[in-house]
Amino acid sequence: MAPRRPAELYRAPFPLYTVRLHPRRPLAITAGGGGAAKTGIRNGVHFLQLEQIGGQLSASLLHSHDTETRATMTMALADDIIAAGQDASCHILRFSLQAPEAKSGSAGRNGSGEKGPRKRKGPSPAGQGDTQSQTSEVTVESLHSVRTDFSPDALQKAVRFNADCSLLVTGGADGFLRLWEFPSMKKTLEFKAHDGEIEDIALGPDNKVVTAGRDFQCCVWQQDQLVTGLRWNENLPGIPDKAYRYQACRFGAVEDNAGALRLYTVQVPHKRERRPPPCYLTKWDGKSFLPLLTRPCGNEVISCLSISDSGTFLGLGTVTGSVAIHIAFSLQRLYYVKEAHGIVVTDVAFVPESQGGRELLAGNEAALLSVAVDSRCKLHLLPSRRSLPVWLLLLLCAGLIVATILLLQLAFPGFL
Repeated sequence: MAPRRPAELYRAPFPLYTVRLHPRRPLAITAGGGGAAKTGIRNGVHFLQLEQIGGQLSASLLHSHDTETRATMTMALADDIIAAGQDASCHILRFSLQAPEAKSGSAGRNGSGEKGPRKRKGPSPAGQGDTQSQTSEVTVESLHSVRTDFSPDALQKAVRFNADCSLLVTGGADGFLRLWEFPSMKKTLEFKAHDGEIEDIALGPDNKVVTAGRDFQCCVWQQDQLVTGLRWNENLPGIPDKAYRYQACRFGAVEDNAGALRLYTVQVPHKRERRPPPCYLTKWDGKSFLPLLTRPCGNEVISCLSISDSGTFLGLGTVTGSVAIHIAFSLQRLYYVKEAHGIVVTDVAFVPESQGGRELLAGNEAALLSVAVDSRCKLHLLPSRRSLPVWLLLLLCAGLIVATILLLQLAFPGFL
């Protein structure tokens, strides 16, 4: 049975480019804007409180942080610290949540877009997500701003924290990888990793960095030394090297195996054709960087990739607005909604698998948020897969054996 149309969790007054979920709080942070063009479209970072209301996951706008003329295109989250890629710079923001002061009959402040609206909205039609009154106050403080790209069309395209948040890595349109000490934001290393734009960055064990570039390369770096270049198609001789480029890369855990790690990459066709060839997902060993499995993942060009906390699921968005969820073990597709958004999906993120996150899941196996240029944040739910208990499976097998023997006895008297 095809999945239901995804609920519209939130609609922003500007195009959305990125979304992150807090690992410990029921909080989603999404950002975007119209950029520096004088079109009247604002730029901002919106903080959304997530909660279960009436059996539905709902969102309320807690705070709208104005980013002036800069649209946030990329974002990384480390507890209460945001690294936001805005134009050619990385802006480090710190936010905090406090319970609102009890004021009888007081209205919420909304000067210069720094405080979220206090209106209560009723249920959305057609089963869409509700928006309820917020219960917390958010304050945002700017800590640092560093330039991270120096190309003529400068744009930071990727940003990541390492596991202990002591290091921040940025990549942009100039092809340079830059490593920064955190929280001092002192630049420790800078080198040219790709000829052209860096599309994505992943940080693995021992601070190894994987970069995906538009130059058909996906590279593994230890500091500024090239460890290896990935070749996803080495066992697929029918696919030329420059027919596909790497679009995304992410490390993921392995369920029930704490010491293992996997790297996942997305390969998309370099040229658009009238009859588009399929895109591919590849799973790699996260330590040896040897390819383990490659599978096609549809003919729509993939735009973004996310991995669930446990490493069980992969979330994909496409340039045509579709959203899919694949299982990491076999890379098979479990969920798919064609054109969930009206235009390119710019980012996807799974609801964390922490205690608070599981309360938000409300019995579903996974929940994925997607944002797009159509200004919408949508919710995709993957229901728990039903499985038979072992004792029932054994009972059914025994019954099947008995039934088979009885049928043989009826058909061939004296069989026993």
